[in-house]
Amino acid sequence: MLTILGFAMIATFLVLIMMKKMSPIAALVLIPALFCVFVGKGAHLGDYVIDGVSSLAPTAAMLMFAIVYFGVMIDVGLFDPIVRGILRFCKADPMRIVVGTAVLAAIVSLDGDGSTTFMITVSAMYPLYKRLKMSLVVMTGVAAMANGVMNTLPWGGPTARAATALKLDASDIFVPMIPALLVGLLGVFVLAYVLGLRERRRLGALTLDRTPVKEEAEETETVLVGAGSAGGAGTGARLTGGSGDGPDAGAEDDAEDDAEDDADFQGLDPNRPTLRPKLYWFNALLTVSLLTAMIMEWLPIPVLFLLGAALALSVNFPHIPDQKARIAAHADNVLNVSGMVFAAAVFTGVLQGTGMVDSMATWLVDVVPGGLGPHMALVTGVLSLPLTYFMSNDGFYFGVLPVLAEAGAAHGVSPLEMARASLVGQPLHMSSPLVPAVYVLVGMAKVEFGDHTRFVVKWAALTCLLILGAGFLFGIV
Repeated sequence: MLTILGFAMIATFLVLIMMKKMSPIAALVLIPALFCVFVGKGAHLGDYVIDGVSSLAPTAAMLMFAIVYFGVMIDVGLFDPIVRGILRFCKADPMRIVVGTAVLAAIVSLDGDGSTTFMITVSAMYPLYKRLKMSLVVMTGVAAMANGVMNTLPWGGPTARAATALKLDASDIFVPMIPALLVGLLGVFVLAYVLGLRERRRLGALTLDRTPVKEEAEETETVLVGAGSAGGAGTGARLTGGSGDGPDAGAEDDAEDDAEDDADFQGLDPNRPTLRPKLYWFNALLTVSLLTAMIMEWLPIPVLFLLGAALALSVNFPHIPDQKARIAAHADNVLNVSGMVFAAAVFTGVLQGTGMVDSMATWLVDVVPGGLGPHMALVTGVLSLPLTYFMSNDGFYFGVLPVLAEAGAAHGVSPLEMARASLVGQPLHMSSPLVPAVYVLVGMAKVEFGDHTRFVVKWAALTCLLILGAGFLFGIV
């Protein structure tokens, strides 16, 4: 019964948010509370929620101060050179923009933290998508998949969990997996290319009013970089389709759209008053030091971001009113993300407290046919897709993987193969409703979580299977 109710709770949650019948925060709180009553443990709901909140409180704190820290770094212009480099590569071409999104997300993912990756990627790419009227779910989907592949780095979390659970060395798990992971990352880049071509076809030919087509790339790049600064609508870029309308058709609507886009572009305004060019190298050194400390685990990540945010604010904005203004500027993101994390704590608390997770995991292991015993690594790779999507990495790697590894050992499958196979589901896991970082991604991109889920699940699952197939062909799994 617990197994049925567990799957029913997850299915109900996903259906309601994808059909936009409930907001994610409301669904994360009300649905598990209702199912907790169905299980007959409504009297323990408070304990389950407190346990869930306690376990996710460090994550919520980390996200709150990480948003403030990287928001300040964006305000002061630390990432402007990255944006300019991406702009030079993209040249207002939707295909290049989508590929650039994947490349940027993969590079930034080297720090091992999904929230950091999404904050930097969305901050750099969102204005391009808005200005060219591209699909924002393409951006969130590609970024999530690229980060999911890179999340398998030894300091990213899953590899370390698998090594700890099975008492193995993380390098022995990760290094042989590199060829398969590179195939998966290449698959994400190819998918980004295909999606970019689709966006290019959807949007039609890009032209500038009264501007020769051969000058389009340079002029559009100039507008993108300078959006929000002085320069009237007469010199602004216009995105027009192939409808045959004259240059003045819909001019009023275009002006309204441009005004809205310019507001969104304000973070990239090269003349914004929050820029601190004289402190550029201090901010770069502070960020590198912060990321190094995260990788080396000198202090807990929430503590590092708390100290980093305080230092960044104090040095870049020594006056208290300016500090308050910067905190207020990023308050919406902080509230949305931290609120989502605490709501997710109710969901995870009920799943774990009622025993639904354990029951679901045991059932899934039991339904594996005995004839598949010698192929338990492949079975584990396939199971990692739904299991890491429907439960936390901690639940999967510390609760389910040891059971699967024991079953594999009975058929001569080594723990190393089982551990490597368990990493396959990470591209899909990064879009799980139980992953706090995904709310940073969809929140900053202003995308509905249900829309993101509908778009990304099929592509992420395909990427996972590509990695599993490559691992099998290379003899890794």
